[in-house]
Amino acid sequence: MKKIRIVILILLPIVVGLAALCIGRMGITPYEVLKAFTGSEEIKETVKITVMNVRLPRVLLGLLCGAGLSVAGCSFQSFFSNPLATPDTMGVAGGASFGAALGLLLGFGMPGVQILSFALGVAAVLLTKLAASGRSHGPAVLIISGIMVGSLFSALVSLVKFVADAESQLPAITYWLMGSLSSAGYKNLAIGAPVIIAGIIIIFLLRWRMNLLSLSEDELIASGTNVKLLRSLVVICATAMTASVISMCGQVGWVGLIVPHMCRMIWGQDNAKLIPTSVSIGAAFMVIVDTVARSVSAAEIPVSILTAIIGAPFFILILTSRKRHIV
Repeated sequence: MKKIRIVILILLPIVVGLAALCIGRMGITPYEVLKAFTGSEEIKETVKITVMNVRLPRVLLGLLCGAGLSVAGCSFQSFFSNPLATPDTMGVAGGASFGAALGLLLGFGMPGVQILSFALGVAAVLLTKLAASGRSHGPAVLIISGIMVGSLFSALVSLVKFVADAESQLPAITYWLMGSLSSAGYKNLAIGAPVIIAGIIIIFLLRWRMNLLSLSEDELIASGTNVKLLRSLVVICATAMTASVISMCGQVGWVGLIVPHMCRMIWGQDNAKLIPTSVSIGAAFMVIVDTVARSVSAAEIPVSILTAIIGAPFFILILTSRKRHIV
């Protein structure tokens, strides 16, 4: 049974990604997708362009963003010993959103918006750490500092929207903040993908030790673990992944909260199993949601709307029927 689960988790994002390449306003058969990858002359040029230049970057972005947010969610939940923690707990979402909104206000191109968003997302976490300095570095202090910093950057986002041109800039900023993978392209992936991939690899290698984060301070010291280094690596990687995701596709809520809980239903609380499972299910979940968002209607639906519609009822179900996973 265990081996079957592992095989399913490996194949799940691959199958979902291939299916997403076929689904859209222009239907494409799996055979045509295969021929597009091989560069065959048997299919129309429009099919090749649609598969390789439109849908493939978007699917890759969805796989990376879903995996990154899910792993970041698992990481923060382990770090704070709180299964309700989310990837934006330390204010990273607010900072990254302000960076993107500011970039759009200043007329930057998408690479510039992406870089500024990532930089201010990281700056928000540094500010959170600074706000918590000089006090106990327990999780509770960081959570409170993160809330304050997130509120500060949310106010700055509102200020940017207030001064933005109501006809051109404001709609672009508002739509971007709702979350969308429509800006997917190989150039954007080249900037953001290495950060997400590196973060996932590091967290994956640390997954055994992350179980220690639920222990008390004395037990952690007795285990011989370099607690400060472990916590720093977890926070840095989770923050970098979250900031990179937000810089590429805006705010996408719920993924980093509900996917880890879905994984706990399969594997329990062991991070050694949770992290790989989160990569698989998070990647597949994000691609499915994005495929629905771009295919269900003539106008593309912002991804965050769908994740909230799916996530809120699902989480209510968890609260009412599987309380042991969140207490």
